[in-house]
Amino acid sequence: MAARKALARPTLAMLPRVSDNLSFLYVDICRIVQTDTGVCAEVAAGAGSVHRVPIPTAALACVLLGPGTSITAPALATFMRHGTTVVASGAGGILHYGNLTPEARTTLWLDRQVRAYADDTRRLDVAQHMYELRFGEEVEEGTSIERLRALEGQRMKALYRQLAAKHRVKPFKRSYDPASWDEQNPVNKALSAGNAALYGVVHSVVSHLGCSPALGFVHTGSQRSFVYDVADLYKAETTIPLAFSLHDSTGPDGTARFRLRSELKLYRMIPRIVRDIQRLLAPDLDADEEEDTSPDRWQVVDLWDPTAGSVAGGVNYAEDGV
Repeated sequence: MAARKALARPTLAMLPRVSDNLSFLYVDICRIVQTDTGVCAEVAAGAGSVHRVPIPTAALACVLLGPGTSITAPALATFMRHGTTVVASGAGGILHYGNLTPEARTTLWLDRQVRAYADDTRRLDVAQHMYELRFGEEVEEGTSIERLRALEGQRMKALYRQLAAKHRVKPFKRSYDPASWDEQNPVNKALSAGNAALYGVVHSVVSHLGCSPALGFVHTGSQRSFVYDVADLYKAETTIPLAFSLHDSTGPDGTARFRLRSELKLYRMIPRIVRDIQRLLAPDLDADEEEDTSPDRWQVVDLWDPTAGSVAGGVNYAEDGV
């Protein structure tokens, strides 16, 4: 009973399925093993005994392994066979250290990302949609990226002024300089720590969908450009208000990470992050349309076609008589 409670405490979260049947599991302080009946989490139950809790591998899209977790090769192979992405994460799933994505994962969302990224018109459309998602207001069609940057800057300055007045903080200026971290004010420290946590959660979602974290639409030049793009959608309602609330904290960075981790605020946003990425990359996609994950889908790969987009693989296209 104690082992079950330990495994089910707030740091273990099973999220509800979203539009394309994605579910995420975070687990820590246990050993993931393969048994004769499936994959289990072994949890110390006291007096040298071990309690095993079954993990529904076939129902999971992504498993985040937190601190104190180990996994055996057979268990990892089972996750890969079932198409489950495995992520090495920080406590509470708020940091992203790396991931293994199964070969069976579709390239559907990566294809859509690359097509939009490679076309300047579509790339600008995605940037505009990001602004609309972020601030809840429409922008005129054809608005330049320079104008979007200016609008974003105005909105962020206004938000900083509003929160500074609410918490009675001196005029605030965003600053991040790792070389002079100790000299940063509490708000900047908390904001940097909170943003790092947000980037970790977003990175896990981007990795599971099979998108490239490097192909950003607003940010560029970094291996996490798309992660920064998506994370910006949520800062105004998560990390920024939290940072200002810690303006008089003696340990703002640690407190910010603890609050985000213990309250699972970011982790519970995963279904929303998934939906927002899908809306950005495929704005005309039916909300009920799901990614084709049937077993037959993975027997062959498709072939690129400039007109049709793709044609079936495993077919001999030689002309008759040739």
